Amino acid sequence: MTNDMISALPVAWQASWIDPEPPHEPEKRQPSSILRCRFMAETAESAVLYITCHGLYEAFLNGQRVGSFVLAPGTGDYHKRLTVQAYPVTDLLQEGENTLTVILGDGWYRGSVGIDGLRNYYGTDLALLCQLEADGKVICCSGGDWEASQEGPLRENDLQQGEFYDARREEVTLWHPVKVRDYGFANLAPTKSVPITEQERLPGRLFRTPDGRTVIDFGQNLAGYTEFSLTARAGQRITLRHGETLDENGIFTQKNFDPGDRNKNGGIPQKITYICKEGRNVYKPSFAIFGFRYALVDTDADLSDAVFTAIAVSSRMEQTGFFTCGNEDVNRLFQNSLWSMKSNFVDIPTDCPTRERAGWTGDAGVFAPTAVFLMDCLPVLRKWLGECRLAQGEDGLVQNIAPVNNSGSMISNMLQGSSGWGDACILVPWALYQAYGDASILEENYEMMTRWLSFVTKRAAKTRPQNLLNPWHKYLVDEGFHFGEWCQPDIDNGQAMKKTMMTGAPEVATAYYYRSASLLSRIAGILGRTADAARFAEIAENAKKAYRHTCTKKGRIHSDRQCEYVRPIAFGLLDDGEVQAAADDLDALVKKSGYHLNTGFLSTPDLCRVLADNGHADTAFRLLLQTECPGWLYAVKKGATTIWETWDGVRPDGTVHDSLNHYSYGAISGWLFDGVCGIRLCAGHLEICPHPCRELGFAKAKWHSPAGTIVSGWSFDADHVQYDITVPVPAVIHLPDGSVHEVEAGSFQFTIQA
Repeated sequence: MTNDMISALPVAWQASWIDPEPPHEPEKRQPSSILRCRFMAETAESAVLYITCHGLYEAFLNGQRVGSFVLAPGTGDYHKRLTVQAYPVTDLLQEGENTLTVILGDGWYRGSVGIDGLRNYYGTDLALLCQLEADGKVICCSGGDWEASQEGPLRENDLQQGEFYDARREEVTLWHPVKVRDYGFANLAPTKSVPITEQERLPGRLFRTPDGRTVIDFGQNLAGYTEFSLTARAGQRITLRHGETLDENGIFTQKNFDPGDRNKNGGIPQKITYICKEGRNVYKPSFAIFGFRYALVDTDADLSDAVFTAIAVSSRMEQTGFFTCGNEDVNRLFQNSLWSMKSNFVDIPTDCPTRERAGWTGDAGVFAPTAVFLMDCLPVLRKWLGECRLAQGEDGLVQNIAPVNNSGSMISNMLQGSSGWGDACILVPWALYQAYGDASILEENYEMMTRWLSFVTKRAAKTRPQNLLNPWHKYLVDEGFHFGEWCQPDIDNGQAMKKTMMTGAPEVATAYYYRSASLLSRIAGILGRTADAARFAEIAENAKKAYRHTCTKKGRIHSDRQCEYVRPIAFGLLDDGEVQAAADDLDALVKKSGYHLNTGFLSTPDLCRVLADNGHADTAFRLLLQTECPGWLYAVKKGATTIWETWDGVRPDGTVHDSLNHYSYGAISGWLFDGVCGIRLCAGHLEICPHPCRELGFAKAKWHSPAGTIVSGWSFDADHVQYDITVPVPAVIHLPDGSVHEVEAGSFQFTIQA
């Protein structure tokens, strides 16, 4: 926890839930509600405010903001778990009369959420629950003595759509009584994660686009909001619309995250409308967050003294991984990965900060091994895994998104439980355990993992007729819905989905069945569950046989898709003598494609690693340095400051589409650490296995790992490569010349022939 928030609940609730709003039409957007209570207090040695709400809140004690949590209390399945924040407020409490003021907004509770932009997902009400204790005694709590108003300046608010703020209404004079509600306390839980907070501040540059409009460029795509200050006349208006890019003509656009059918639910305008008061106006949103680099400005006010600042917002996580090399494009790629992670780790890991903002399991599954290098993300991923547990079906199915925020229609319910997505319930805890070495992460998710594997086992028992001749067909997963490899650069996603619905994607699904079963066997062994370990190992072995029978010919792969080589090598589905042949065939495929990848969402993170670890580091680096599409540096050359959802988010002709801030393909940065610089920490066991590349000149990675700070770097001169390595614990260093060095903690330097 942070120093301005503690993890605790009151010993007993004396507070009541209070509803600040008069009756209203749920379909119509409501102004924010302001609630307040005056109370007397004596000098106290310790004072704590416990608070949560339906919606979002900002709390002020005697006019001073309580805590730094933005968008509190955060997201989640509120019906099952609603977190309570506990703030030390001793310094804000004063002897005599005090005033506690709370502002409520719609947030995830009743604002636009998820793929469909649904409103009122958890309810149509707003409500507050709070209790202020001084030296263990309750001195103020929410109840019938509070008063409320909807006559304040914030006339509309929505996480995605934005805010309408009338600064002329900041002096609130009309108040009314609140209603006491019986919402209960059963779903309340203490906050165990980190808060969402304001991070970087980036100044904006105003310029004119070819269509004569005024646009602000903040220089970096991010998640957050715009703060501005300007001198204006009362009644003048300023409107900001936020977007990620300019179109092919240099004109502001939001087309790349155009919601299509979601327009009926208000779309995603990411808009701020502000009506000025007389004199100096200063504003930033309270209950909205956007994905943007640019803001389109419409105003009748004079902007000559206006100052615009983008404020990045994310969960409070310390950056732990640092990488630099001799290629500035690769350095920018690393920074793009970091920015996309920060933009999407907002209380939970989401896919993008614009269109969906959903906790897709597949995204977290492929990125978690990289995330643990980049930032101290354990609290965020741990909270999200808790949401996965809450969302798991009675039959063990793991939802594609957690917390669930879909319409609940028959179609949306059918398209659940995809392999590679549901398996994140095992892959993410395993990645966290490997980095942090904390077996409690495995223990608290063990039931979810075993129930998921049981679900997949039952699914595998149903086999399509064309696969019944497989002797191990009861372990072949060819039924159920699966996204498959997804987002392969030269395959239409819609057509691919139709195909997987017809065939069940046995190559992908059975590979993940094996991967999850084999990992779960290891996890069970770590936790001392020997019977489970043996049972899961048997499942894994049979799934491997089923895979090999259907997807290989006596261990040889025959495919023009790179993913069908990467996956079995990375997952261990091939025998020792078969791995090199598969890697050689993969190498030939990549070369045949002009050193372009054709892997998709699931296997791209392992592509370079599989090549480099099996004698084809030169090809792996050619892929890394590819500047044509598809390739990681194509986006960099196009000016990207984050990772794109698709390889051609900005096409060669300048047209834009899809999200420009998805972290998934940023998983390549994991290879910069564990491949290029070779840092491999596995639950406290450290190996260093670097892969140098003359084209990079040098590379250096520093990781403030849970085991201590690890540094691994190398540099070329004319004939030699020098390695500089610092390890905080005993380690085994494997160098490319075949030498192996077992070392204690310390700093070491090696020089070998290039």
